[in-house]
Amino acid sequence: MSSEFRREIYALVAQIPPGRVMTYGQIAACLGHPRAARQVGYAMAACPPELKLPWQRVINARGEVSRRANPDDAAYQRLLLESEGVHFGPAGRVSLPDYLWQP
Repeated sequence: MSSEFRREIYALVAQIPPGRVMTYGQIAACLGHPRAARQVGYAMAACPPELKLPWQRVINARGEVSRRANPDDAAYQRLLLESEGVHFGPAGRVSLPDYLWQP
């Protein structure tokens, strides 16, 4: 993945407002790379903390917080989203029609 693509990902994620989410695939498509959802995930995993991006607002296409090696990280992401007013249904999913942000 080019460093320019990574910078574009971070710039877009920085714009996601509180209480809204974007999916990995949606970010990739918005940046002109519709098949690069996995690369968006890699970029988010490698995001330097000093950027202070709202990383919690990026979820998968099913409306779920993606699994992590440490399950506490996923629970923390959900807690952050809930603190912003994002509701998770009984299946642990966010209603994308209600919360998806369209830049």
